[in-house]
Amino acid sequence: MFTGIIETMGVVTNCVKEQGNLHLTIKSDITNELKVDQSVAHNGVCLTVIDIIDDEYTVTAIKETLDKTSIGHLKKNDFVNLERAMKLGARLDGHIVQGHVDGTGICTKISDENGSTWFTFQYPKNKNNVTIEKGSITVNGVSLTVINSKENEFSVAIIPYTKEQTTFKTLKLNDVVNLEFDVIGKYVARLTAFTN
Repeated sequence: MFTGIIETMGVVTNCVKEQGNLHLTIKSDITNELKVDQSVAHNGVCLTVIDIIDDEYTVTAIKETLDKTSIGHLKKNDFVNLERAMKLGARLDGHIVQGHVDGTGICTKISDENGSTWFTFQYPKNKNNVTIEKGSITVNGVSLTVINSKENEFSVAIIPYTKEQTTFKTLKLNDVVNLEFDVIGKYVARLTAFTN
């Protein structure tokens, strides 16, 4: 489990394809605190550390992960949002994030709004993927509050600190992002589908 509060960014130093898998090597200032077998969220995707050498570690994304997320779009020198699994008994500053990405979305609008930056995203129709005003959403692993919720579209407002400390600072129009919809909202949508 994660919170969606990004600890740091890492940089991709190597990408190696092996059959249907992709091995990513990441250089990060938290590498010395990691252990093999630990879970780390990479742009919101939970991946297991399989190797550590000096200040770099390696994770593997399987075909299922590559099919449902934007992890396969990463290339050498790309930045990635990183968060280690939350500790029981610690503060939950964001919201409950599983690290199980529901799918991808596309950035369709970026605008400056009096000190914050608004980002608008569209995503494919799926009855379980819903947003509500003031509800939670995870975009590339960042816990955010939904504003301007519409069918298959929502916006978020990013404060300057969040923009500077995450990959939002490099996000451009038409970029593909990982989306994890609020887990409580997904359960409610699923239960409602069964009762109708």
